[in-house]
Amino acid sequence: MPITFLIGFGFFTMGMMDPLYDSYVQIFLSTYIPYKSIVGAIMSLDNLLALFLIPLVSVWSDHTNTRLGRRMPWILVLLPLSAITFGCIPYAAQMSLAALVILLVFLNLFKQSVRGPVVALMPDIVPGHYRSQANGVINTMGNIAAIVGTLFLARLMDVDTVLPLLGATKNRLAFPAGAAFVLLATVALFLFVRERKDREPGEELAKVPFFTSISMVFKAKDKSAFLVLLSLFFWFVGYQGVVPYLTEFSIKSFNLSVGQGPLAMGMVGISSALAAIPMGYAASRWGRKRVIRISLVAIALLTLCVFFLDPVGRSMGMDVSSMKIVFWALMFGFGVFWICVVANSFPMLWQMAHFSNIGVYTGLYYTFSQLAAIVAPACSGAIIDLAGYRSMFVFCSVFFLLACFTMGLVTSGEKDDKPVEV
Repeated sequence: MPITFLIGFGFFTMGMMDPLYDSYVQIFLSTYIPYKSIVGAIMSLDNLLALFLIPLVSVWSDHTNTRLGRRMPWILVLLPLSAITFGCIPYAAQMSLAALVILLVFLNLFKQSVRGPVVALMPDIVPGHYRSQANGVINTMGNIAAIVGTLFLARLMDVDTVLPLLGATKNRLAFPAGAAFVLLATVALFLFVRERKDREPGEELAKVPFFTSISMVFKAKDKSAFLVLLSLFFWFVGYQGVVPYLTEFSIKSFNLSVGQGPLAMGMVGISSALAAIPMGYAASRWGRKRVIRISLVAIALLTLCVFFLDPVGRSMGMDVSSMKIVFWALMFGFGVFWICVVANSFPMLWQMAHFSNIGVYTGLYYTFSQLAAIVAPACSGAIIDLAGYRSMFVFCSVFFLLACFTMGLVTSGEKDDKPVEV
């Protein structure tokens, strides 16, 4: 368990950067671009890098062999570069649209490349039987970082002062502060985590070309891996259709300040941090597939409740402040079930993998999730342009129900299942 918390520092870095990125980058872009559909398209374009880089670097890290291990060299180079570019986002946004877009490309080049090696650290070290619990632990670390980002660092956006090197801090300070945390987490990973360099008895270890590795997964007789990947595409379309616009929705719907806007994502982060470990144990006891499907239905119902919150609340005489509290409560519930989906879907894929191709399955997870991140913001943004912000919650609900259906067809990936024959 202690080593799992240490591995979680890698997830801490992602949990630190992603909520701030999702909350504020689209606001920075909106100062130059008035149409949400175009803003969503631009935010999706940077994910094109992730679509190719994550599986490629994940497989490269499978084949890396150094004194530090196969994942750590990538982490020690790419995470600091990610921190530096992340800290510069608000400064680029003040310069010009071109400067902002170019910086976002470089940030995602570094951040998405390192994501695969960071995530693959855990299944490299932790046996398959304990991966749901371990993934709960490291997702707790990621969500603690999300809480720090949305509830504390985000409030720094309201700080109006002048600091050495950083200059004026208004609408800026959260990003360089977040970058500092990422650098500290990188140091912790380097000092305390040692990779397992050998395989367990019965594990296959062979270098397979990149495209052959990918094709082997899809040509397997058991199609469970493909069905899990299709399901996660659907639920990430639902998730990414809401997250980029949630802060602005909160600000405009509940009269919040810029610094208070990310509190909805903060509620998701708090509940996810609290629920990650229990949900890992629940999946270990009752089955990963079962708890994931229950959670998908629960999220669909919660997002429909958010859609009806305004008309129902007004009909009941609720004021804006009361509806804000209900909204945050619904987002809290969203986080509980969302972390159940995230914490247990990765172990399902890893359970199907051999030691030699864990990076392949990790990369495919992110290929499908990033493909969703490319598709969803533009589609959801177009719906918002036509029908208003509330419509994005119906969009979300529909895709979570689709994911529940496809997950019902999965037949392997539980804790005692053997790797899929490729």
